[in-house]
Amino acid sequence: MKAAEEIAEFAALMRALKQRSGLSYEALAKRAHMSTSTLHRYCKGEGVPGDNAAVARFARVCRATPEELGELHRRWVLADAARERARRAAADTDRVSADRDSADRDSADRSATTTPDPGPGPASRPAAPGSAAEASSRPSGPARRTPALLPAARRRWALIAAGTAAVVAVTTALTLDLKGAGRGPAENGRPADAVTSSGPRSAAGSPALPSARPSPSQDPSATTPPATAGATPSSDPGRDAVPLTVSTRTYAWEDPQCEGKYLIARPPAEVSPPVMGQDVPGWVKAHGAVAADGQRVALTVQGTGDDTVVIESLHVRVVDSSAPPAWYAYLGSSGCGGGVETRSFATDLDAPHPVIVPRAGQRGVPYKVSRSDPEVLYVTARVRAHDVKWYVELQWSSGGRQGTVRIDDHGKPFRTSGSRGRPLHEYLVGGTEWLRVADNTDADTP
Repeated sequence: MKAAEEIAEFAALMRALKQRSGLSYEALAKRAHMSTSTLHRYCKGEGVPGDNAAVARFARVCRATPEELGELHRRWVLADAARERARRAAADTDRVSADRDSADRDSADRSATTTPDPGPGPASRPAAPGSAAEASSRPSGPARRTPALLPAARRRWALIAAGTAAVVAVTTALTLDLKGAGRGPAENGRPADAVTSSGPRSAAGSPALPSARPSPSQDPSATTPPATAGATPSSDPGRDAVPLTVSTRTYAWEDPQCEGKYLIARPPAEVSPPVMGQDVPGWVKAHGAVAADGQRVALTVQGTGDDTVVIESLHVRVVDSSAPPAWYAYLGSSGCGGGVETRSFATDLDAPHPVIVPRAGQRGVPYKVSRSDPEVLYVTARVRAHDVKWYVELQWSSGGRQGTVRIDDHGKPFRTSGSRGRPLHEYLVGGTEWLRVADNTDADTP
């Protein structure tokens, strides 16, 4: 499916939900926390939301059913991936065009500065002193060449090539004549100066001249040596590739107005106000923050080929578990809420052997994915008494093949820590500073 079609399908479902809601673009955009023009562009297929949180807000305001929400998520994943492919293709095209233009300019510069000197010849004989020809033949600069001399140079090289061919022909004739010396004026009915280009040794024992047609083993057009002709590769290189991709959103809370809790080794005066949605990863990195008490990760799993891939199981692997750091605790925002989407899982990182289980009665694995039918899986990790570094292993199977994919925080393990007893601060909606709430004693709340 082309990129335009995938984006159009996503826009069509947004328009259908908007029309059913009975709300105007202005009212719907205000409730979904986006501008009217932005919402209008999404519904017309002229843009795609950059964050799944915007899609979730829109669906909730339109009172979408769980099935409609899942379908809207699926179409958004495809549209977002199509937009990224189109962007990369456009960038590659621009780069190739720029490289071609640069190569053309370099070639033109080389042609202008390295024109061969034609040397002396009929067209370059010195003109009479003071003549017009002498004046016109004077170079205007040290590296300039006169274009009128180029035909003479070509004639000169043509004469050299013709002379070389004549010398070769005469040398060959003399060599053959020396080889046949003493055999008389004629042999086997041929004149003594007759030359053949091919033929076997004559019946009288005279040697045949080298053939102009190479033998099969010498034929340069044969690209496969006889010893390997018909051989097939021992394996298909593409068969070793993993048939699926997994993209990760590390802080994917149910409600964009609630961005969780974090531990930061800085006092409140050195911590900037909280952010939401796609700005959270940058805020976390800038402050060296660690998700506290819980962390919700969204995994978008999509096939890369035509074959269906089965997600067989999900496992938590703990890299390290230690005591939580003695840092400050910060609430991202107040008024947390939200439901449980489909494909939601949970794990307890305090357990000796954490396992991933479906949440709120949701169906667990296996799931099937393909290039046109991705899945978004939500994994919520809870921890109270430890600082845990962990990752997820996804086991898959497809067409008799199977394997394991490691899912982490862009090359590093996820990190989630308990915050019990740490000083807790909150930044109220509309506030101007972090306020001390209390020591964090409610970390047992799931």
